[in-house]
Amino acid sequence: MSSHKPIIGIPACRKRIEPHMFHAVGEKYVAAVANAAGGVPLLIPPLGGSLPIGSLLRSVDGLLFTGSPSNVEPHHYQGEASEEGTLHDPHRDATTLPLMSAAIAAGVPVFAICRGFQEMNVVYGGTLHQKVQEQPGNMDHREDPSKPLELQYAAAHEVRLSEGGLLEQMLGAKAIQVNSLHSQGIDRLGEGLLVEATAPDGMVESFRVADAPSFALAVQWHPEWQVLKNPQSVALFEAFGNACRERARETRKDDIDTAVV
Repeated sequence: MSSHKPIIGIPACRKRIEPHMFHAVGEKYVAAVANAAGGVPLLIPPLGGSLPIGSLLRSVDGLLFTGSPSNVEPHHYQGEASEEGTLHDPHRDATTLPLMSAAIAAGVPVFAICRGFQEMNVVYGGTLHQKVQEQPGNMDHREDPSKPLELQYAAAHEVRLSEGGLLEQMLGAKAIQVNSLHSQGIDRLGEGLLVEATAPDGMVESFRVADAPSFALAVQWHPEWQVLKNPQSVALFEAFGNACRERARETRKDDIDTAVV
């Protein structure tokens, strides 16, 4: 493994920490990038249309799209209006949706978790259930907020990995146990996305972008939680980190070749 540490961007959420608005990223994601992917985390402010995407993509070697308490606003996937009180983050939507699309097209490695998983489906024209637990035949995929974090993030159910898929090859397993802390979930899968894992109720739990020029994987569960204690979570972040290092090597080579010319 190269000693070079890739720069991995993490788009932030916009939230109020009284009395001001803050741009914030959960520490568990920052730690997973640093300790499991072997990268240097770079927090990206949710500036929407004023974010210089082209310049940013030339400055990072990968992007991690994180989970969040907020939901993607339903107008982005022609969904019905959310119930009153649903937490949204329009600044994040305006940042992550165009950024993710541009990054994948440019060959920048992308790893998307929970809300990021839902964002990737929306980017590719898919739709979401706002409350998967209310769909006939579905499990309740939410955590119990009254329990300690250790129990909220404990393994909740099995996911079956698609035969011959990227996850099966990466993890060397047919099925794994995952945590489950979400209410939104896949309704219609976006175009060009291949299912990598499903829950016992048939809900899509992971997919990848079929024709992406680099790593472009999304998971509904939270592998960042105490990542170093879970070998499968480590494997996911290591694969992402390796793709980011490869991107960094290619970028540096292109810069050297350009300088020589």
